[in-house]
Amino acid sequence: MQKLRLRYAKRGPLRFTSHRDVARAFERALRRAGVPMAYSLGFSPHPKISWIGASPTGVASEAEYVEIQVIERVDPAGLAARLDAVMPAGLDVLEAVTATGGALTERIEASRWRIEVPGVPAGELRAAVDRLLAADSVLVERLTKQGMRTIDVRPAVVTAEVSGINQPYGILDVVVRQLTPAVRPDDVMSALRVVAALEPPTPAKATRMAQGRLDDSGGLSDPLAHDRAAASGWALREPPHSDVD
Repeated sequence: MQKLRLRYAKRGPLRFTSHRDVARAFERALRRAGVPMAYSLGFSPHPKISWIGASPTGVASEAEYVEIQVIERVDPAGLAARLDAVMPAGLDVLEAVTATGGALTERIEASRWRIEVPGVPAGELRAAVDRLLAADSVLVERLTKQGMRTIDVRPAVVTAEVSGINQPYGILDVVVRQLTPAVRPDDVMSALRVVAALEPPTPAKATRMAQGRLDDSGGLSDPLAHDRAAASGWALREPPHSDVD
């Protein structure tokens, strides 16, 4: 069997699609594209698909990842093109690579989000972000299936920068560690409301721009870089895995 890793985007109205519906769309597209999928054993076989940290409903993304296993060798670029051609508009397969050693989950520990905040000038947004970064702890509440849950947002925020000085509103670029429980873009906005009473007149629009391992400057490494390097004949050393507090 061959394992492949795919990066895909979730754009436009499709950001409101649940992960379950995204998964169903992928399975239909895999069948329509004639991908020779490997299946699990047992009474009810399922295609071997592994989802890596799917984004929450309501946000867009340029960096979602999924792994699939096939029973015949395929060309990754050709597979990506065939699959993208039969995907619903707004679910776009951007890249496919043959998986190399190591788990993909060990190459992902944080996300970079772009959060557009209509109705809030960049200066006002920057002042609120400065208060968030200056705090040691910022507790917010989130409604879950088990009821209200309290989450400390501040430990997850690695970096946060505001742009949009020449735009009608501010844009927040924030890197967030993927802790348990996960801190989502709406949690970051809730934290800004807690520390600075920031109340945007319309909902913020979040897009996940990247996922990867953190470097010393708070940047993110490309989780598919090692797979690409192996395919081109170059060897990159896997970064050491370290537990995230």
